[in-house]
Amino acid sequence: MPLPVIAVTSGEPSGIGPDICLDLPAAELPCRLVVLGDKTLLQARADQLGKAVVLQDFNPAAGQQEGVLEVLHIPLKAPCEAGRLNVENAAYVLELLDTAYNGIQNGTFAAMVTAPLHKGIINDAGVPFSGHTEYLAEKSGTGQVAMMLAGGGLRVALATTHLPLKDVAAAITRPQLESVAQIVHRDLQKKFGIAAPRILVAGLNPHAGEGGHLGHEEIDIIAPALNNLRAQGIDVRGPYPADTLFQPFMLKDADAVLTMYHDQGLPVLKYASFGKGVNITLGLPFVRTSVDHGTALDLAGTGKADSGSLMVAVDTALEMAHHNNR
Repeated sequence: MPLPVIAVTSGEPSGIGPDICLDLPAAELPCRLVVLGDKTLLQARADQLGKAVVLQDFNPAAGQQEGVLEVLHIPLKAPCEAGRLNVENAAYVLELLDTAYNGIQNGTFAAMVTAPLHKGIINDAGVPFSGHTEYLAEKSGTGQVAMMLAGGGLRVALATTHLPLKDVAAAITRPQLESVAQIVHRDLQKKFGIAAPRILVAGLNPHAGEGGHLGHEEIDIIAPALNNLRAQGIDVRGPYPADTLFQPFMLKDADAVLTMYHDQGLPVLKYASFGKGVNITLGLPFVRTSVDHGTALDLAGTGKADSGSLMVAVDTALEMAHHNNR
């Protein structure tokens, strides 16, 4: 059987994406890893970092060669210097994603792993862009997706993602919460091979509303949504106070935690796993994982970037692709 091929987009060229991709030949996994990016940039960054990496053009028809970094060459739009953003390369970053997506559609790639990009520079180029997740959802015609981070023995999904805190309560509705929970349940089954997932759900307010004294969202929205989900055969439990939810005795029988907003769930997970965590987009018709950090412009080209999260993201993508293709 041929090895599955996983596309790794190298992300913002002036950030640490190219740096950490150069470590991929050390990953000993039963798959082919193909970096999407400018081959000249990757060689220049390898020279800058003193990394003896052999770059080879990706040939789908050829077999894997040990100790080389396979590259699907996509040329930069403008010169690039480590640590210095160039708005002219925003289109290049999007082309990396488009090429990976097209490769998944035509069967070349079994999954996509994304190195970090810089949202601001893409918007500065005149392209409205809120993130990988939303871009890939729109491209694939997916109406609803969910963000989940995994690491440190935890899986934490989010009912809402990148919203100002003042907008969170209004964004949590019964249909929206049920939809996200259904996606989490379905992908835990389909992409992680968990037959009967158990999902713990956090409340929105302190002490999960304390019986309505600290807010009514738990009574009016969250609890009714969970009752509807249970009636569908989905094992959701809660809502629990977020400040006591992340304890070993609570988590020992859970497959995932669903929190109401970004900074409710992710500080705990990142404390447990930063640098070794993985960002997973659930609900897409394909597997996509990412690193748990940003472009780190100040570290680009210095040799101080840690590729640990990228390695975990690749390993997770391979595991998910295995289950997804059964």
